[in-house]
Amino acid sequence: MRFNLVINMERFSPDQDMRDIARHTTEMVQMADQGGFDIAWAAEHHAIEMTIAPGPFQLLSHWAAHTSRIRLGTACIVAPYWHPIKLAGEAAMFDLLSDGRLEFGIGKGAYQREFDRMMNGMEQNLGVPMMLEMLPALKELWKGDYEHDGEYWQFPTATSCPKPLQTPHPPIWVAARDPGTFDAAVAEGYSVMTWALTRPFSEVEAYMQRFEDSLAKAPVGTKRPRFMTMRHAGIYEKPEEADVFVEAIQKQGRQFENLFRKLKPVVNGFAQEPDPADLTNQHEYERGNLLANLMLGTPDEVIAKLKPYEELGVDYFCYCASYHLPLEQQKKSLRLFIDEVLPAFQEPEPARLSAE
Repeated sequence: MRFNLVINMERFSPDQDMRDIARHTTEMVQMADQGGFDIAWAAEHHAIEMTIAPGPFQLLSHWAAHTSRIRLGTACIVAPYWHPIKLAGEAAMFDLLSDGRLEFGIGKGAYQREFDRMMNGMEQNLGVPMMLEMLPALKELWKGDYEHDGEYWQFPTATSCPKPLQTPHPPIWVAARDPGTFDAAVAEGYSVMTWALTRPFSEVEAYMQRFEDSLAKAPVGTKRPRFMTMRHAGIYEKPEEADVFVEAIQKQGRQFENLFRKLKPVVNGFAQEPDPADLTNQHEYERGNLLANLMLGTPDEVIAKLKPYEELGVDYFCYCASYHLPLEQQKKSLRLFIDEVLPAFQEPEPARLSAE
C-alpha cells in the first residue's frame, strides 16, 4: 500500500494571515515529497474559507515549483463548473509545466450551496452525467481535433493547446460513491477515489466490494485501475494528546454538515456552526467513534489500523491533514507519520528539499 496526502488551504478565522496558510500548505507538500508520499492532492471549492481552492491548477503549479518528485493531483475538479476545452487546456498546461506529474481527478461536486452560486441553482447530482460526458471529450481533445455535440456541451472542432506531456493522457481518477459511478469509471479504466467520511471500516469494505464488482462486469481485458481511500489522519506521541485532534474534527464536521445541508449562513466565507438539534448524524462525531474509525492514534496504533486497509487491497491510503487542526500540530503529525508509520509499509524516499 502506498500513500497520498490531501492538504487544503483552510482558514479558521479572519485573524489568520493567508500568507501563513499558503506557506504552511507548501511546506506540508514538501515534507510529503521528501518523505516518500506518491501524490499530493488539491481540491476545487469556491467562496468558502474552510477549503480555499478556486483554482487547483494554480495551487498545484506552485507546489510543483517547490518539489522535485511527488506527483500532483486534482481531488477533485468539479466537472459542471468547467467547459471541456478550457479544462483540457489547463490540465495539459499543468502537466507540461510540472514535467508530467499530473494525476487528473474529477467528480460531480459536493455542496449544493456551491451549485446555487456557480451553476444558477442546478441540482448537484446532475454533475454525474455531466462528468461522464466530459471525460471522453477531454481524452479526444488531448489527442487532437475533435467536435462535440452532447447533451451538456456542444462545440465545433477544437483541440487542447497545449497537449499533455503524458501520453496518451494523464492518469484519470473519478470520485465515486454509488455503484453506477463505480461501474462507469472502472469500465473505462479510470482509477477510483473514495472517502468513508467518519464511518466505520465496513464502509471502506463496501466501496472495495463495489470496485471489485465493477471490475468483474467490465469489458474483457480491462486493466485493473487503482483504488484510493481517504481518512482524517492525526498521529501523536501519547494517547492523552488525542483531544485536540478529536475536537478539530468535530468542529469541521459541524461546518461540513452546514455546507452540505445549508443549515446556517456562511458569513464572509466562514461556515457557521449549526444548532446541534438540527444535526441528525452527530453520533458519528462522538469521540469514541472518531478514535475507532479514523486514522488517529500513536504510531503503533495507526500502523495497526492501517494493516486492514492493506489486507483489503487498498492501493493508496490518502492522509487527510487539514480539518481545523492547528498548523503546527499538522506538521508534527505528518512528521511522526513519515518517520514512524510509513516505514512499516514502504521504504521512505531520501530527503530532497527542505521544508523551511
